[in-house]
This record gives sequence, structure tokens and C-alpha cells, in this order.
Amino acid sequence: MKLESRGVTDRGLRRHQNEDEFLVRDDLSLYVVVDGMGGHAAGEVAAGLAVKEVDRAVEATREFDDATWPKDWDLRLSVNANRLRQAVLSAHRTVTGAVEEDQDLRGMGATIVAALFAGEQGRLSVAHVGDSRAYLYRDGVMRLITSDHSWVHEQVVAGLLSEEAARNHPLKNVVTRALGGTQEPAVDVEDVDLSDGDLLLLCSDGLNTMLSDEEIGTVLARGGDLTRLAYQLVAEANRKGGVDNITVILARARS
Repeated sequence: MKLESRGVTDRGLRRHQNEDEFLVRDDLSLYVVVDGMGGHAAGEVAAGLAVKEVDRAVEATREFDDATWPKDWDLRLSVNANRLRQAVLSAHRTVTGAVEEDQDLRGMGATIVAALFAGEQGRLSVAHVGDSRAYLYRDGVMRLITSDHSWVHEQVVAGLLSEEAARNHPLKNVVTRALGGTQEPAVDVEDVDLSDGDLLLLCSDGLNTMLSDEEIGTVLARGGDLTRLAYQLVAEANRKGGVDNITVILARARS
């Protein structure tokens, strides 16, 4: 099984610059969305550093021999889940290292969602830190794979906020985990088995704060060309206000 993909990013209607970055590597079956934070170009710097480091780290383990696992790998996780987890942690260290070397970058950080596909097994590994998301669209049904590391999501889980109230809450952009900062973040990882025709969506929160999961699913239900679908998602988010940068990666499984 293989993935065909398309990624797009847009500044949105309110931001002066685009602090999102994305990576599409069909040859590695690696897909990454990073949402930079910090303003004054620092968020853009953090996003760029994170994407490059995840790319490098995953590439470096491309020929990994699973006969001997590194001591810092988790035996409970798959090979690809470990590869992604370590790549994201390495990206965190890269961002914090840049801040230590240049105090003008102080306060920058990023959220990340990354996916790595093992075609022979049909298994997708997803890792994330922060509120960038991964969805699986299958047979007309949207499934949110990731769980936001954000203050508002914690309130939703606690039953103190509804999903709709969370989308419009003034603290909706406050994340509880991110790349950068003094504390190494916990990286959530999950493996998902894909079937022919499944559609993977990775996005920055500039998409899902503008569109509900149902609205996103309505666009994906149109099917067809991935480029057209990706741009339609961006256009719908902008039509709803486009208050943040919007980044979308779509990847479709094909036998």
C-alpha cells in the first residue's frame, strides 16, 4: 500500500506572516505539519528548525535494523512510532538549542503533528505535541486521531466547556505542551491501520478553529483530486474568518 499526498499552507486573512511549515516526503512516507509560535519571525524560525530536524532524524533511521533497538526506544511501541517520537524530541532540542544560542529567539516554540507510514504493514504511526491535529476519514466518517494538548481541551474533557464553546474561547490558543521551552514535552504516539481509500488529514489549528469536524468532513466527502480538496479546506477556513495561518496535508491510501 502507498500514500498519495498534497500539502498546502496559507497565511490566512488576519496574520501578517505565515509561521506554519509542512513537509511532504512520499519517498519516506513522512508527513509533518508544524505551527510556529512566538511572533516577530521567531515562530517561523522554530517551525523551520523543527521540520528540518524531523526530516533529518527520520531519514537517518531509514535503514534501521530492528535486531538491536537503541536503549532510549520504548519496547511497547512500533519501530516507526519510536522513530517519530525520537525525531520529535530531537526537534524540541533543536529549537531549545537555537534559543540558548540567540536570546533574540527567546519565547519561540511550535506545535507539531507528524505521520510515518509503513506500506507493507499498512500501518500509520502518528506523533504530536500541542494542538496541531491528525484526522482519519474513512467511509464518510471523521475520526480525530490526536488529542489536543491545550487548556480548552482539558476543560472539554473535564466537562466544563462544550466543543463549540472551546472553538470560540479566548484562550483556545493556549497549549499545555510544545516544542521549545525548558521542559521536554511528552510526545503522544499512536499506530493506526489503514485501508484502501482511507484519507489522512494533518492540519494546524488554523483549520479546525475555523471549521468543525463535521464541516471538514463535508469537504472531504466531495472526494476526487487531493489538491482541489486541500485548497477547498483552506478556502472554507478563510471564508469563516481565516484568523490564523492554515496548513493542510492530505494523504490517500492506495493498494
